[in-house]
Amino acid sequence: MGQVVTVGLDLAKSVFQVHGVDAAGQVVVRRQIRRSQLLAFFAKQPACVIGMEACASSHHWARELTALGHDVKLMPAQYVKPYVKRGKNDAADAEAICEAVTRPTMRFVAIKSPDQQSAMMLHRVRLVLCRQRTQLSNALRAHLAEFGVVAPAGRLGLERLLEIVADTADERLPAAARPCLQMLADQLAMVKRQILENDRRIMADARRTELGRRLMEIPGVGPLLASAFVASVADPGVFRTGRDLAAWIGLVPRQNSSGGKERLGSICKAGHRYLRQMLVVGSMAVIRHAERSATRRPWLAQLLARKKAKVAAVALANKIARTVWAMMMTGERYRAPLAA
Repeated sequence: MGQVVTVGLDLAKSVFQVHGVDAAGQVVVRRQIRRSQLLAFFAKQPACVIGMEACASSHHWARELTALGHDVKLMPAQYVKPYVKRGKNDAADAEAICEAVTRPTMRFVAIKSPDQQSAMMLHRVRLVLCRQRTQLSNALRAHLAEFGVVAPAGRLGLERLLEIVADTADERLPAAARPCLQMLADQLAMVKRQILENDRRIMADARRTELGRRLMEIPGVGPLLASAFVASVADPGVFRTGRDLAAWIGLVPRQNSSGGKERLGSICKAGHRYLRQMLVVGSMAVIRHAERSATRRPWLAQLLARKKAKVAAVALANKIARTVWAMMMTGERYRAPLAA
C-alpha cells in the first residue's frame, strides 16, 4: 500500500468515518475515529487532500485541519450524494466524499472565518427572534379572541390588545386568564427589545468593513443585506461570473431544456434562502420608489410596464446580486447607470 493522498471525512458529533486512498486509488485506511482522536490522527498523516461535506461544524474542522498543513475542501452534500454506490452508512458516505473531492468539475465551498460565522449568527438569531415575535403575537390574538376581544391586523391592533391585557379594570377578561396573557405580553416586550439590539449589532457589523459600506451604496441593499453578503460569500472568486452567484442564491430560471429547445420556468429557489429573501424585499422597496419617479430608473420602468411588480422584483434582485459580485471582485464603488 502507498501513502495516503486523498481522504474522505464523514463528520458527526462523536464518531467520524475516515476513508483514505493512495495515488493509485487503492484503499489505505478505512476506520472510525472518535472526536477527541481526530486531530491527533491527522497530525501524524502527511499533507493530503481532505474532502468534507459542508455542514454546521465543517468550517471549524476545515480550519483546524488546514492549520496542520492539509488541503481541505468542502463540498455541498447534494453534489456528493450521486457518488454513494448503494445503501446509506458512514463508511459509504466517506468513500463517496473521497471519490467526489477528486472530480475536476466539482464545486467547492469557501471556508469561512470565525468572524464571518459570528456575523452570520446575528442573522440566524434574528430569524429565530422574529419567529418568536410572530408566535407570541398570534397566541395573544387567539387567546383574546376566545373572550370576544379582537383587533385589526397590524402593529396598532396588537398594541390595543396589549393595553386591554394591562388594564386590570377591563372586565372583558377573567381574572384567572389575565396573568397568563400578561406572561405572553412580557415575553413579547422582551423579544422586541432583543430584536432591536440585534439589529443595532447587524448595522454596526455592516458599517465595520469597507466592503459592507460599499455594498450599502447599491439601491435596495441596506445594512441587513450588506452584512449578510459579507458573512455568506467568504470568497467571491469561487463564482466565475455574477450569474453563478445569482444561481447559487436561487434567482435564475429553472431549466427543462432538451433537443436544442430552451424551456425556462420560474426561479429555481436553490441555494441561499435568506439572501434570496432579503434581495427580493430590497428590490420591492426600489420598485415602490421607482413607481413614483420612473424617469430615474428607465430600465425598471420599462420592465414594470411589461411584467408584474413581483416578477420585476425577482429580475431586479438578480441584477443586484450580479452587481454585488462585480463590486466584491473589482473593489470598485457603485456607479448608477446613465440614462440613454
